Amino acid sequence: MNWLAQGAQGDMDWMSETAGRRADPCVLWPEVRSIIALAMNYGPDENPFEARKTAPSDAAEISVYARHRDYHDVIKGKLKMLAQWLLKEGAQGQAAGVKVFVDTAPVMEKPLAQAAGLGWQGKHSNLVSREHGSWLFLATIFTTLDIETDAPEVDHCGSCRACLDACPTAAFPAPYTLDARRCISYLTIEHKGQIAREFRAAIGNRIYGCDDCLAVCPWNKFASAAREIKLVAREDLKAPGIGALATLDDAGFRALFSGSPVKRVGHARFLRNVLVGLGNSGDVSLLPQALAALDHESSLVRGMAVWASARLMERASFMELARQRLTREEDEDVRAEWTHELGLGARA
Repeated sequence: MNWLAQGAQGDMDWMSETAGRRADPCVLWPEVRSIIALAMNYGPDENPFEARKTAPSDAAEISVYARHRDYHDVIKGKLKMLAQWLLKEGAQGQAAGVKVFVDTAPVMEKPLAQAAGLGWQGKHSNLVSREHGSWLFLATIFTTLDIETDAPEVDHCGSCRACLDACPTAAFPAPYTLDARRCISYLTIEHKGQIAREFRAAIGNRIYGCDDCLAVCPWNKFASAAREIKLVAREDLKAPGIGALATLDDAGFRALFSGSPVKRVGHARFLRNVLVGLGNSGDVSLLPQALAALDHESSLVRGMAVWASARLMERASFMELARQRLTREEDEDVRAEWTHELGLGARA
């Protein structure tokens, strides 16, 4: 399984910095003798592709995994309970130790899950299960106990390439190879700078993550909706109005996404994403939100506000606005956005 993330402006430096620990669990914890891999279903009650067809034109799209409580909090408590049971029942009076991990340490959960027989890493690099599809959170329990191993799962993707062809930004240069620099999940969650122009239109209304490669997987015909109540999607996060999201101040953002993974991107990056969606909406009634964002304190927000305004505003009026704003803008990245749009207008 290959990941291409070089040149990502330091957003994913942790991958190279933790390569040794990720490659060998014993480097992370020398005493470990066995690793228990676990998965929890977070499947939506409706396929995101089908939901998109009936969503309002001004709706924003949030990745399925982020429409409810932060899965780290939900799973960590269950892992600790299971680990306590394991020590009580498995140690049989002997000294033993456990460590639990939910995407909080350099652990290669997907290869470990495949080795444990839970599923296989599909061509989109995510775990796929014949019984549960691909809507799965993964976790591990490291222990000093010796536990009998399970048989690994084999690859069942065959000739299918639905996930590769569905990617809006062509983030899969080859099967089993993901170029994170092109992935919408990376761009809207991990990436700290301005989103490159070549990806903005393809992002559409996705303001946090992307599920397309998961949603099209044929193995999801066996998937079921999440049964854990804390992982059931909040109604207000299924298709929130993008115009209302654009008006959120920092306090409003924190209140709306309290307990949600979305909160970790911060208000400025969130608005950056919302403005990309705003520009892609084609809804001129949302122009006031884009124009208001031109005065935001964050250059990330102002830069995307330029792009969104250029797509929603009558061209001649925008060109006049650009000339006025360019003289007042001090940030080089935002100035580059104005200059680029002025250049497009000059060639029109």
